Amino acid sequence: MLQEPGLPIRHVYFPVDCAISLVATIEGPEVGLVGYEGAVGISLALGVDVSSVRALVQATGTAMRMTAAHFDKTFHQCPALQRELYRYADAKLALARQTVTCNCFHAVEARLARWLLMTSDRVRSEEFFLTQALLAEMLGVRRATVNEAAGPLQQRKLIAYIRGKIRILDRKGLEAAACRCYTRIAVSAPSRRGSSASRGLASSP
Repeated sequence: MLQEPGLPIRHVYFPVDCAISLVATIEGPEVGLVGYEGAVGISLALGVDVSSVRALVQATGTAMRMTAAHFDKTFHQCPALQRELYRYADAKLALARQTVTCNCFHAVEARLARWLLMTSDRVRSEEFFLTQALLAEMLGVRRATVNEAAGPLQQRKLIAYIRGKIRILDRKGLEAAACRCYTRIAVSAPSRRGSSASRGLASSP
């Protein structure tokens, strides 16, 4: 667990090849997903030092980390970083709104397909590990419902799912199975990679 609602934000995390889920409540569905394109803890940039979400690692990998104090100092000294993070914060709000709508109105199978595609985008791999329990938690459904939704995707050879290891076999087919939310929110946030601000962060102690 990287952050908990109501507790101080002590670090900002910049994923490299992992995916981090943002959950509004202890048992609620996912409202955000962060990968290489973004960061966790950016509410510090808005002057908020207490987390409003639960942040947990969804797909393991590596990430860079800064203390809240170091981030605050760097943020106020770097206008380029400020612009990047304000744009990213706006994109994350759009993602949260679309995710909530998706969770309310779309079928579980389509939501699962969308969620797997988003995870793949953020870890930059067609193969990753996810437990059935985590899948159920992120979608806000029972484990049995995850099995019911994943079954047709496996039968159509869109994915393979064995002992927590998911492999996307037919990406175009999976995109067709996903709800339209995927095309609206798939890695739409401005990327921090390659910018002068991100290079400054990466070289910070």
